[in-house]
Amino acid sequence: MDLLLASLRAAGEPTRLRLLALCAHAELSVGELVQILGQSQPRISRHLKLLVEAGLLVRFREGVQVFYRVNDHGVQGALSRTLVDLIPQHEGDIARDLTRLEQIRAQRAEAADAYFEANAAQWDKIRQLHVPEEELEDRLRSVVGSDPFGTLLDVGTGTGRMLELFAEQIERGVGIDSSTGMLSVARARLEKLGARHLQVRKGDMYALSVEDDSVDVATMHLVLHYSDSPQRVINEVARTLAVGGRLLIVDFAPHAETSLRDEHRHRWLGFESDTIKDALSVAGLEPGPVESLVGDPLTVNIWQGVRQPAPQRSSVH
Repeated sequence: MDLLLASLRAAGEPTRLRLLALCAHAELSVGELVQILGQSQPRISRHLKLLVEAGLLVRFREGVQVFYRVNDHGVQGALSRTLVDLIPQHEGDIARDLTRLEQIRAQRAEAADAYFEANAAQWDKIRQLHVPEEELEDRLRSVVGSDPFGTLLDVGTGTGRMLELFAEQIERGVGIDSSTGMLSVARARLEKLGARHLQVRKGDMYALSVEDDSVDVATMHLVLHYSDSPQRVINEVARTLAVGGRLLIVDFAPHAETSLRDEHRHRWLGFESDTIKDALSVAGLEPGPVESLVGDPLTVNIWQGVRQPAPQRSSVH
């Protein structure tokens, strides 16, 4: 009861309700919120601090910037969503705020397009070496299946494509990437979808800011070959899986395209199938069947591992 009352008191102020409404529509920095509301930075920061302390907003750092979003966990998360749903969206200050938010989104999209255009050539070069993306995505959909599930974690999310691909069948999607530029592309892309249940954040694949036992499906799409220690990454992702949760690793079979190492920073020139299966087993996952999509010159494999229930100890009488 005390927690609920504290959260309601924190929300009970016009500017804080406006902040809550805005952060339900997008992940926003202090500077962006100052621009939208037209209030001073110290005032906005003070309101944000109270909302975070009350558990209604979540604060996270991305490079030199700090972003805020609505909490989506626990009692405070439920209260946040309820309050946002009750706030009139088409009148007064809120309507003006949302109009200014669209301007912020347009600025983001412009910056993301510039970054994407600057890097598109190298991505296109790599895509030409393996099967078409559409074929790979169709196979991924087949492996995942069409049933709805709870949480998707995409490690090394890049442009956020995996979140977009499974958006309609998940309750919540989180993408992690270490590149601020790529996160800008992903955030702009997901905002165009209007998918408020999808989010991206800056993070380290060796130390994910994700709770244990909380993920139903985790994906690593052409990411593992950048890792200095694939086993560490697989161990870390396995930690986040709920019982029955699956890890899908999409990466290259062994190849001889040394330009990918020299020009594109690939640490590994593909992986033997047994190597990944052994790594999944070491991480406590049960390896599943491997899907292969043969390309010229690169073959893409989809490995999967499932977290099994912990063995029950037999009672001794």
